[in-house]
Amino acid sequence: MPNPSTPENGQSPDQNAHADRVRLILKSFESIQEGVAISDVTGSVMHVNAAFSKITGYPREEIIGKNLRILQSAHQSPSFYESMWQAIRTTGYWAGEVWNHKKEGEMYAEWLSISAIRNDEGEVTNYIGITSDITWYKQHEKQLDHIAHYDTLTGLPNRTLLNDRLKQAVAQAAREQNMMALCYLDLDGFKLVNDSMGHDAGDGVLIEVARRIQNTIRGGDTVARLGGDEFVILLLGLERGDECSTALNRLLSVIAEPVDIGGKYFVLGASIGVSIYPLDDEHTDTLLRHADQAMYSAKQSGKNRFHIYDPALDQRARNQQESLKRIEQGLQENQFELYYQPKVDLRTQTLVGAEALIRWNDPERGLLTPARFLPDIENTQFDIMIGEWVIATALQQIALWRANGLDIEVSINISAYHLESANFSDKLQQQLARHPGIPANSLQIEVLETAALEDIAQVRLIIENCTKLGVGFALDDFGTGYSSLSYLSSLPVNTLKIDQSFVRNLTVNKSDHTIVQGIIALARAFELKTVAEGIETKEHFDGLLRMNCDIGQGYVIARPMQAAALLDWVKKAAPIFGPCQQAAHENK
Repeated sequence: MPNPSTPENGQSPDQNAHADRVRLILKSFESIQEGVAISDVTGSVMHVNAAFSKITGYPREEIIGKNLRILQSAHQSPSFYESMWQAIRTTGYWAGEVWNHKKEGEMYAEWLSISAIRNDEGEVTNYIGITSDITWYKQHEKQLDHIAHYDTLTGLPNRTLLNDRLKQAVAQAAREQNMMALCYLDLDGFKLVNDSMGHDAGDGVLIEVARRIQNTIRGGDTVARLGGDEFVILLLGLERGDECSTALNRLLSVIAEPVDIGGKYFVLGASIGVSIYPLDDEHTDTLLRHADQAMYSAKQSGKNRFHIYDPALDQRARNQQESLKRIEQGLQENQFELYYQPKVDLRTQTLVGAEALIRWNDPERGLLTPARFLPDIENTQFDIMIGEWVIATALQQIALWRANGLDIEVSINISAYHLESANFSDKLQQQLARHPGIPANSLQIEVLETAALEDIAQVRLIIENCTKLGVGFALDDFGTGYSSLSYLSSLPVNTLKIDQSFVRNLTVNKSDHTIVQGIIALARAFELKTVAEGIETKEHFDGLLRMNCDIGQGYVIARPMQAAALLDWVKKAAPIFGPCQQAAHENK
């Protein structure tokens, strides 16, 4: 007979109580809103609740037996996980923020806590992880951060973020030992827009100005809006003061372009004040205050300009601007002139060409060589204007000489900035078309080797387009750059011009002698002509002749001279060192 104390289900009261507890635990496990996962010591999943599947996208039957590493994203580094497991092994617990990805690949943020479960002997048998999806919180946090640090109208950094960026910029400039320019910009003429077109139109103008500034500055620089029509630009990594001047002139030009507002065009300007670290005080508040003061100086000086607070740099910038104005006036008043230095065949000592060298007949300072004014126009629009003038003047002179029976090649120097400017080959073709009687090969363009190497692909394409017109090209100052043979073979030049620094010491310096000899041998291997510049003595001349250099120029042959003087020089020129030179070469 059954025991009257035994329940009908056949289990004792203790067994029923245990079963009830298990059901309660399982029900609680499933009811928890946080995701729960239990794994063995290897990380393989043994149990998960419904919330875990909802958060991760992995159904229970699919995740069981898998390692939880499948949730990991690349957001955390391996060192992050090493530190996490070190804490679990040491304390038995870890909690923190983790970015993982769901089954479909979507990234999500979670607050994760992991606890180690030990048996009665203290050995870890399992791990339990509890996770909460905090993606919404991180997105909201990001939105609040954006509101706190960015201007709502233009999307630019606001004053708060600017202060942080400014501190970083000062630290970077100190670390890299270069300069940082803080530019305080206030629009000229903005009040008229607001008063005549309304604040909505004014907002549109501010958005457009912000866009123009962003598109003008470099990627690593910063533009911020302080409020109203005031902006601050941080220009980083400056090596020279004129880099700042170039960037500011570009900004002024871009802002001055007409703005279309409801069919009406407004032309604005900008007054910009600049303070430069480390030439100015290192404190960020002081830098900003000095730039603000300099901005008011720019306004008082006539607006639509910039003023640099630092006295020394300000003077240099003013000098450059003044120099550019004088150069522009000089072009308008025909103060520039080309001098020509003869180039002779070293074997026959006959004239084969001339290098055109620009001179400036400045009314106040007299005759100026290129070193006195070309650095001021480097990488500016005047660089191109001067270059175009040189091409036109050289072609006119070639035509005049040919009419007088002198048929020689004239080489001109073109900067990399000019060569790589828009439509260079098309403009050159137009210049040549104005002189149909001149063979295109009467003109040779000299480009510095170092300039050609800066953007080899673009320079090669431009040279190819020009050589199709018949114009020759020479690599000037060859040997001062680092041309590889592959670069040299890919450039369609016909002449290598040996830098005078090697020629000057070739008779007394074994290394320079070897370099010159190597350049000549290299040129012959590539079927290129060689021109040695800076020949100042008979020993230079004889040494180059023995090395089989093709052409030479220098003071021992002739100094640069005016175009009219070259005709007289040709008529009077005798063999420079007598006829024995050619014979000596032929007997060698």
